[in-house]
Amino acid sequence: MTLKLFFQALTKFLAGLLLVCLLLFLPAGTFDYPQAWRLIGLLFTSMIIAGVWLMINQPELLSRRLNTKEEQHEQKWVVALSGLLFVAMFVVAGLGRRFDWYMLPDYDWITYPVIALFLTGYGLYFQVLRENIWLSRTIKVQQDQKVISTGLYGKVRHPMYAATLLLFLSMPLVAVMLLYVPIIALRIRNEEQVLERDLKGYKEYKQQVRYKVIPYIW
Repeated sequence: MTLKLFFQALTKFLAGLLLVCLLLFLPAGTFDYPQAWRLIGLLFTSMIIAGVWLMINQPELLSRRLNTKEEQHEQKWVVALSGLLFVAMFVVAGLGRRFDWYMLPDYDWITYPVIALFLTGYGLYFQVLRENIWLSRTIKVQQDQKVISTGLYGKVRHPMYAATLLLFLSMPLVAVMLLYVPIIALRIRNEEQVLERDLKGYKEYKQQVRYKVIPYIW
């Protein structure tokens, strides 16, 4: 671990926290928004835990995860669409709080299953980080990278996307986040083209593990 990496991670964490707060509370026009505070608490506490673990155990992986500069031309559009979807989800949720468009009752029978879904998604995300030391936010093959075919990667080829689907579907607007499905489908198509071309053994791995994101479905 280096001080440069620490401050880079801290800066991105604080910037992300500030951005989410602005996107939720400005459209809502109030800080009296329990669901937003709950989401922020869950999301950023989980991020802190994962970030500290990476900084201690896998600093090189953390460095790669902080690099978001995409080199693949097709992926730049996918990243841009994902960013717009991210902004739209929080802004519309905030506006829904302001104008009472769709607010669900804050009952335990709704809250606890949603929290459980979120924690399940983040648990899968953390496990993927543990299993794949070459994981990156950008699509490229690392030096000495090998195909991972055990653990979650023995069930689906892209468990990280499975985890993010659970995370996003537990957030404020399920209807908006359903648009994430075709976006990751585009990303996966290009990603697998790159991996088949540049990563030895990936074609054989695709034959071994048939499903991309959801076992027995997709």
